[in-house]
Amino acid sequence: MNSAPSIQKLLDELERLPGVGPKSAQRIAYYILNTESDKAVRLADAIREVKQTVHFCSICFNYAEDDTCTICDSLNRDHSVICVVAEPKDIAPIERTGVFEGVYHVLHGELSPMEGIGPEELKVQELMRRLANGDVQEVIIATNPDVEGETTAAYIARMVKPLGVKVTRPASGLPVGGDLEYADEVTLGRAMEGRLEL
Repeated sequence: MNSAPSIQKLLDELERLPGVGPKSAQRIAYYILNTESDKAVRLADAIREVKQTVHFCSICFNYAEDDTCTICDSLNRDHSVICVVAEPKDIAPIERTGVFEGVYHVLHGELSPMEGIGPEELKVQELMRRLANGDVQEVIIATNPDVEGETTAAYIARMVKPLGVKVTRPASGLPVGGDLEYADEVTLGRAMEGRLEL
């Protein structure tokens, strides 16, 4: 591509995005260069706005623009059922199934001693505080079906069970070693409906 410093800077930044290699970065850069100025400015403005306005919900740690997210604010959700996920991105595929009507709790990671991620680095204590008032009847642990996810699920189950809260895990249908983010809606929906008690 052109050796103009501004183009190289754009390419370098695009290549830092997950899943974007040199060829994809070039395609995106060409698109930005060849599109009308107002479209490129809208993209830049959208990125700037999301970085300035979006933060974590004070209850569940999902993305929010206000103090709490729209799911935690909803009176139509069942607040007695909490689905625990590793990352905010894991909520979207569960929501797309249309079968889950409860609320969420985002851990912001999974236990991984090899990477130095212990319970203190996750939002586990915040989950325990949510369970303290006794209103929650069930905790669904929907961490990824891999070693870290299973370890995290077992740890949370050990913490939650003594409180008398039912602890479940989505049923089979999710491939071992897979990511929730890439599961199709039907498979994930069936897994949520047929969850198993831990």
